[in-house]
Amino acid sequence: MNDRYVVYMLASKHNGTLYIGVTGNLLLRIEQHKARTVAGFTHRYGVDRLVWFERHRDIHEAIAREKQLKGWNRAWKIKLIEAGNPDWVELDASG
Repeated sequence: MNDRYVVYMLASKHNGTLYIGVTGNLLLRIEQHKARTVAGFTHRYGVDRLVWFERHRDIHEAIAREKQLKGWNRAWKIKLIEAGNPDWVELDASG
């Protein structure tokens, strides 16, 4: 797969608390969120459902996109999620 870096959004539930992150290994990172092995926001608020992601070839591009999305208001983030995942189903991190 050419697009190694992933910007992703997690939710606690449908229309719930959101988290945005970037990683070089989406499957491992989602496993960490689900196992709550890393203390912090997602652990504290139970945010572990993958509802949106996009792949990038360059880490700098991925980090810039993550920062951009973190600056968006909640309504824009929800529109982005629902454009590709209207029912907020949990996505397969291996895909």
